[in-house]
Amino acid sequence: MPPHDIDAAQAMQARLASRLKMRHLVLLQQIEAHGTLTRVAHHMATSQPAITHALAEVESIFGAPLFERQPRGMVPTALGTLALARARTMLQDLSHWALDVEAASVGRAAHLQIGVIPFVPGRLLAAAIGQTRPRGLRATVSIHEGTSDHLLQRLRAHELDCVVGRASAVLDMDGLVHEVLYHQEPRLIAHRRLSARLARRPLSWPELAELNWVLGARQTPMREQITDFFLRAGVAPPQAYVESLSSKIIGELIAASERAVSIVPADIAQELVRIAGVAIVPHRFGWTLPPITLFQRAKGAQYAEVALLAQALRDAASGFAAEAA
Repeated sequence: MPPHDIDAAQAMQARLASRLKMRHLVLLQQIEAHGTLTRVAHHMATSQPAITHALAEVESIFGAPLFERQPRGMVPTALGTLALARARTMLQDLSHWALDVEAASVGRAAHLQIGVIPFVPGRLLAAAIGQTRPRGLRATVSIHEGTSDHLLQRLRAHELDCVVGRASAVLDMDGLVHEVLYHQEPRLIAHRRLSARLARRPLSWPELAELNWVLGARQTPMREQITDFFLRAGVAPPQAYVESLSSKIIGELIAASERAVSIVPADIAQELVRIAGVAIVPHRFGWTLPPITLFQRAKGAQYAEVALLAQALRDAASGFAAEAA
């Protein structure tokens, strides 16, 4: 970076550090949410001139307009879009800070926000959280379920501390680091009577395509791999008669219908045998699912408790990998 650019960046950093206030960040967020200064003033229980003055303060700090007034409301400029993204992250960190203070008040060290895809077995998380206790983890934990792409967006926005998801070439990995925890094999699950019939002969992909499929959400790595497998077998992929992110619901639907099938990870299949009464069709596929992966932000501070939990996840996952082998 040329010296004059470094000087300009340092001057901007000093201006932000000395003049930018938390109320300015809240104002930016409110303008984005409500669109007009009149609605912002009403929502913040103040006058419009006061809001106009506050916005002028912020724009003087940045040295350029952050919003344009258009018929449909306040629209962020390119600089405004950047400022809004940073404001959201900083306010989210403040929210996490508040939870940490609350946790500390009851003798905990931190409150961790963990994102998890639905097809990660509950006993993996239970084992990891349980293993952290002897290592001194004094944290409360909130677990958020969702698809990998949605959870990674929340991780980048500082809404989550880490994500246990599924790696895929189509995921946006900007600003993130990842490590594979373990691989899952797919298993075909079905109603017990249907499983017994399917087990008597080699699998017929055209026949399978005619059954009632209960599948996860579209455009998830596992759903895309199932689609690809049918296509490589020269068969049109089945249309899901039910889509669900809940492994429990998938299990209950299959247990209730003699024509229902699904493909789920082997460890999830074992759980559904136990809790829903489905059966695993005794055929192996010649492929593995995209691996279960731990995602974290590449930059920024990390709690010691997150590092402890990450190591516990690695240890617990090694046990699952040994079981699969």
